[in-house]
Amino acid sequence: MEIMTDINEDSLILVKQGAEARVFESQFVGRRSIVKERFSKKYRHPTLDSKLTQKRLNAEARCIAKARRLGVPTPVLYAVDPVLKTLTFEYVEGPSVKDVFLEFGIHGVIEEKMDDIAMQIGHAIGKLHDGGLAHGDLTTSNMLIRSSTNQLVLIDFGLSFTSALPEDRAVDLYVLERALLSMHSSCGNVMEKILAAYRKSSRQWCSTLNKLGEVRQRGRKRTMIG
Repeated sequence: MEIMTDINEDSLILVKQGAEARVFESQFVGRRSIVKERFSKKYRHPTLDSKLTQKRLNAEARCIAKARRLGVPTPVLYAVDPVLKTLTFEYVEGPSVKDVFLEFGIHGVIEEKMDDIAMQIGHAIGKLHDGGLAHGDLTTSNMLIRSSTNQLVLIDFGLSFTSALPEDRAVDLYVLERALLSMHSSCGNVMEKILAAYRKSSRQWCSTLNKLGEVRQRGRKRTMIG
């Protein structure tokens, strides 16, 4: 991971804008890349805003670097720019898991492919959690399938944090479960397949899944109360 500013700003193409950051496609040292820019918030005091933005930028860079060391497939982080408040990543060619799973209901993606993706998701989350990281935003939009290898790639570690608590691991899984229920009901028992792979990959699966049951109960109560 380098701290440098070798980005061709003229080649930036806006891909996505969220509440905290803008994502661009660009070129970095002749390579296709993704640039994530954390922009300032006008309602915050400038000094506080700058410190918070820098802190979150550094935290995301550390988390994605740690995830790779743990063997979790992520994009390569090319550079961190503390001046422009940007992270520059490898461009991963391939669809999101969201798009693949949506096609399962529309065009009949073969079940073996879905099973393979579910297994990869479970293994990746298990490695992440055993390494003391919670992703913070485990949705199928934040998972890509690399076209050249059919390998799962986890992206967007902007809400990731270090934790050894079963509660935080369980919430990670619950976020994914809710995303699957709301977006991918046609995929059937895909969450069960993810959890089966998670059990095989995580040494802490028992405490995590016990806590997941509690998190589910709290979620149901909130839904009932509104």
